[in-house]
Amino acid sequence: MEQMRAGEGATRMTGPLLEVHALRKAYGAVHALIGVDLQVRAGEVHALLGENGAGKSTLLKCLAGAVQADSGALRLDGAPYTPSGPGAARTARVAMIHQELALAPDLTVAENVVLGAEPRARGALGRLGWISAGQRRTIARAALERLGRAELNVDARVSALGPGERQMVEIARALAGDAQVLILDEPTSSLSAADVERLFAVLRALSAEGVAVVYVSHFLEEVRRVADVFTVLRDGATVGSGRLDAVSDADLVMLMAGRSVADLYPVVARTAGDVALELTDLQGPGGFPVASLELRRGEVFGIAGLVGAGRTELLRALYGLAPIQSGAVRLAAPTAPRSTSADRRLGLGRTPRARIAQGFGLLSEDRKGEGLALGLSLAVNATLSRLDTVGRAGWISRRRQRAAAERWFERLRVKRASPWQPAGSLSGGNQQKVALARLLHQGADLVLLDEPTRGVDVGARGDLSFDRRGSRPRAARC
Repeated sequence: MEQMRAGEGATRMTGPLLEVHALRKAYGAVHALIGVDLQVRAGEVHALLGENGAGKSTLLKCLAGAVQADSGALRLDGAPYTPSGPGAARTARVAMIHQELALAPDLTVAENVVLGAEPRARGALGRLGWISAGQRRTIARAALERLGRAELNVDARVSALGPGERQMVEIARALAGDAQVLILDEPTSSLSAADVERLFAVLRALSAEGVAVVYVSHFLEEVRRVADVFTVLRDGATVGSGRLDAVSDADLVMLMAGRSVADLYPVVARTAGDVALELTDLQGPGGFPVASLELRRGEVFGIAGLVGAGRTELLRALYGLAPIQSGAVRLAAPTAPRSTSADRRLGLGRTPRARIAQGFGLLSEDRKGEGLALGLSLAVNATLSRLDTVGRAGWISRRRQRAAAERWFERLRVKRASPWQPAGSLSGGNQQKVALARLLHQGADLVLLDEPTRGVDVGARGDLSFDRRGSRPRAARC
C-alpha cells in the first residue's frame, strides 16, 4: 500500500495538469508540510485524504495562493506555478471552494459570483471603472444554470440564503472564472441530498470537459462515488496514492490513521436508563414542526431530516437560542448536582446561560459563526462555558486554564503548537475538537450535537465518541 503511486493504473493522459513536488511549509516550530507530492491530470477527480492536521489545509492554501511554501515546486500545465496570492491563482484558472465559505453576506448573489472579476461597462464608462450590472447578472445566471440552480435569485442578498444555497453560490463563483483546476474542501458539508447529487453531476460534467478536480472529504463513501484516484497525507507527507478501485476502505483508513477500523470504533456496551428529557408537542414560530420525543440516560438519540426540515431549529430552541411557541419540555435532575430541584419543568423563555446551568451543552453546526471565538486562544475557547473551575473571585488562573484545556486536547488529539494560539489557526477538524473539548470541560449532562463530524476525519470520529468517563454521554444528535 505505502508504495502505490497515482501513475500505477491511472488513466493514460498526456501528463499531469497540476504537479506538486517535495513541498514543505513550517509555521515556526510546527512543520505543516514535510514533503508532499501530488499529481492531478486533466479530466480527473482526485481525492485528497488524510486526518485532521495531516497538512491538507496548508497544501490547499499553497495551491490557491493564500500561503507561500518554504521549498518544493508547483507546476501547472507543465510550467512553474508560483501564485503570489488568491487573485493570481484565479487568473491562472485555479479556483478553490473553502470549507468555511468566503462570501460577502451583504452583497447579492450576482455580486459574489463575479467578486474580484467584475465585468466593466462598455465604452467610456468602462474605462472610468463602471461595472455592468447586466453582464454581472448574466454571468451569475449562467454559472448557476450549470449547477442546476437557475431558480436562485441573483439579486438576493447572500445573508438571506440558507447554508446549502450559499455553498452553491461559492461553487458558482469558481465556475464563472472558467477554472481549469477546481479545488473543493468538504463541499457537501452544508448541502442537502438533492444539492449533493447536483454537485456530483456538475463535477462529472466538468471532468468530461477536461477540468482537473481536487476533492477533499472525510466521507469515504462519498469519495468513492465522485473520485477516480486518491492521495493520502499523514503528518505533512504523502504516504500513498493510487486508483480508488484498487484499495479497500480499510486500506485507506490504515494509510490515513495508521490504525485499523476495529481500533477506531471499539464496541462500547451501554444501557438506556431513566427518561432524562421529554418533549411534548414542542413547536417554534415556523422554525420546526411539532416535535415529541423521550431521551434516556446513556442513550444517543438521532434526529434525521433534510436540510431545512427543522433539525437545527429544534436544538437551538432547546438550548434557548430560539423561541418556543408552544409545547412542554421536561428535564430530570442532572447526574452532577446543579440544583436542589429533583425534577423541573423548563420555562419556555430560558436563555443559554440558564440551559448551561441545567446541564445542557450545544455543539453548533456553524463552527465559524458561533461555535468558536476564532480570534481567542484554544485554552479560552475550551474553558469559556465554565470559568469557575479555572479561577476564583472573578480572576482567571492561566495555569489552571491551560491545565484544564490540555487535559481534553490530549484526549481528543488536538494538533496544536500551543494552547494559547488562536482557534482560527487550526484546521477545521481540529477546531471541531476544541468545540467538543469545551462541552467536556463544562461537564455537560445532556449534549446537543448538530452535525458533530463536519470536517472531522475518520480517525477523529472515534476520538469524539467518548465522554469524560470513557463512556458515551446521553445526547440528542442531528
